Amino acid sequence: MAATSLNQTKQAARTRVWDVLTAADAVHDASVHGRIPNFKGAEEAAARLAALPAWQRAGTIKAVPDKAQLPVRARALEEGRTVYMAVPKLATREPFYLLDPAVLTVPPQEAAVSRTAAVIAPTVEVNALRPLDLIVLGSVAVDRDGARIGKGAGYSDIEFALLTEAGLVTPATVVVTTVHGLQVTEDPIPTSEHDVGVDLIVTPDETIVCPNPHRPSGIHWADLTPERIAAIPALAARHLGR
Repeated sequence: MAATSLNQTKQAARTRVWDVLTAADAVHDASVHGRIPNFKGAEEAAARLAALPAWQRAGTIKAVPDKAQLPVRARALEEGRTVYMAVPKLATREPFYLLDPAVLTVPPQEAAVSRTAAVIAPTVEVNALRPLDLIVLGSVAVDRDGARIGKGAGYSDIEFALLTEAGLVTPATVVVTTVHGLQVTEDPIPTSEHDVGVDLIVTPDETIVCPNPHRPSGIHWADLTPERIAAIPALAARHLGR
């Protein structure tokens, strides 16, 4: 599928999900369009995730900063798990916040809020992260094979590629997304080579194991413009070192 057609198909899928969630009053946001949906039932999805063996084995978690995954981040910190969270737009050379539950100066529920983390948490370079046991992604839509789409900015895919090239994502790393059930589409989601698939989809009511989700092997430089590379210092540094 050509890039333009692929992007149009993805955007149509996003719009369908945003419209369905809005019509069902399934989100907390006044307007969900253009966002990772802050869905009702996020706490229940976090609790379901926390009951899974993949979570219970995880000591180190990389989680998105979206509101929908706040209950996941808070639970991880409450349970003594290290959490890494990306700096907005990966805009600094040290593009991840380190939330270490052993040294938090505020309660875990507060530390897990992205605005608070930006104040209290140190930032670290990619190579300073520990190997990741679990990666938690936000999604707009996801299908049962594990293909997912975010809101279209592409930062989760770039983070994953950077972490993979640094050896921090291994075959044992589990990739999961927490979503509302209405975000799980029966229609296949088209993907490109750089798109990250998920191993598990967790809703408030269901856990879906995805067969053979796609994992990029690293950064697909051909998909990135010079402007995009320059805007992400960690990406620019890796590009210079090629």
